[in-house]
Amino acid sequence: KDRNVFEILINKSDKLLVEGNPLDISFLRERVKEFFDNPLEKDDFPEKIDKEIDYFGVIRVNKSAVVSLQNDNGTSYGMYIKVQNEITAAVRELRDEISMQKFGRKYEELQEEQQNAVKKIYPNAISEAEPKKIGGQ
Repeated sequence: KDRNVFEILINKSDKLLVEGNPLDISFLRERVKEFFDNPLEKDDFPEKIDKEIDYFGVIRVNKSAVVSLQNDNGTSYGMYIKVQNEITAAVRELRDEISMQKFGRKYEELQEEQQNAVKKIYPNAISEAEPKKIGGQ
């Protein structure tokens, strides 16, 4: 479903189009976090389901949220890496936040079993398409 896909396009001029709208990269991390978390369970954000997860019990999680990243053949490598870093940082922050709430420690400080449980709540679901001609000025 469209609501489960967060579309990010980078054109040849290194400009972002996020969910069909221009966006400065400085806002990307928060937008990705909002998408994956969907705390208000908005209808245009990913579907949520109840799921039994070790250490957490039954918790509301995204059913199948994914970030779709597509860049133009002319996109600079630097911009591509910046976008990747922001997506990864968003997931890391969400994992740290829930880890602090549940365990009182950051995600990286958790035991492997605890990390695996947190990953089930916030997986790093990114789909990358091959670069193509997106265009842009």
